[in-house]
Amino acid sequence: MIATTCKHARKVSKGKDRKGQQRWKCKDCGVCFTDFAPKPLGDMTVDVTKAKLALRMLIEGMSIRATERTTGINRNTLCKLVVLFGDSCKRFLDDQMQGLKLTHLQFDEQWTFVQKKQARLTVDEKRERHDIGDMYLWTCVDEQTKLMPSFLIGKRSADNARRFLSDVAKRLSRPNAHASDAHKFDKGGYRPIVQISTDGFAAYPEAVDLAFGPYAKYGVIIKEYRNATMTYTPSEMVGAKRTGIRGIEGRNQRSIGTSHVERLNGTQRVFLKRLNRLTLCFSKKLENLEASFAMFAAYYNYCWQTRKPGKSGEKRPSAAMMAKLTSHVWDFDELFDEVLKFAPHN
Repeated sequence: MIATTCKHARKVSKGKDRKGQQRWKCKDCGVCFTDFAPKPLGDMTVDVTKAKLALRMLIEGMSIRATERTTGINRNTLCKLVVLFGDSCKRFLDDQMQGLKLTHLQFDEQWTFVQKKQARLTVDEKRERHDIGDMYLWTCVDEQTKLMPSFLIGKRSADNARRFLSDVAKRLSRPNAHASDAHKFDKGGYRPIVQISTDGFAAYPEAVDLAFGPYAKYGVIIKEYRNATMTYTPSEMVGAKRTGIRGIEGRNQRSIGTSHVERLNGTQRVFLKRLNRLTLCFSKKLENLEASFAMFAAYYNYCWQTRKPGKSGEKRPSAAMMAKLTSHVWDFDELFDEVLKFAPHN
């Protein structure tokens, strides 16, 4: 009789099975059993070392097929690996990104598409499918720490704007009601916990008001470009109009900006091959796009170090370090081990 476990402590060696795993025999009940080593990848049989290499290559900008040629892992297995690791990254980030103290959040949306572009969708697909066609990566970044506390992938709609802003607001630390009360004859009032800057998308003001209410200072920046209609040619910015919506007036309006989150958009297109412009790389399933971006978000927050302005090339601490979420810069092996603790089979 072979059992998977035995509750008794006394045991003796009983050789190995066909797979080379150690077998034991209980001295008390005579049951033979095998010690199964925990599998970090669940039912997937791919080698863990090779899986780490493949995931690191995908995060560093290689395509699925290039990774397949380099590592020898089938592209279907790679997609399954991305979904497994990416879904675990989502759970990991949801657990870690709580009680944050951030100063200035900049919001933006980045265009991409799934399966085919919006113009090629049929009438029925436009009416019934939400998971194909043009998609937008809703991201935000803190100007000081460079932390990306949350993201959302979906259509560019007012509903998604409200969902995204509400999710970000839940991750920030808010003062209790007592802190807003009047003390020693002082006038009571709400204390803003963060400043928010967005572009001119019409859905943002309502979403900010719904998610943050009086706890945020809010401003809008609208940039003006020259030659913006020329295909494949970078446009020239000729001006910017800043408008304080709540709590930002006068000279303080100069602090309104979205330059940091727009720079993050460039980093995302470099690190994820499926986001590269003018290439054959794109996502065929929304699930794969969400998992891939979750991988990038975890790697960016805990492993990536942005550089300080200037020519020195000096690196800042990671975003998670600057936000007091960790005490050191993680390597990919540490991120891999921590993230897979949140895998469904664990």
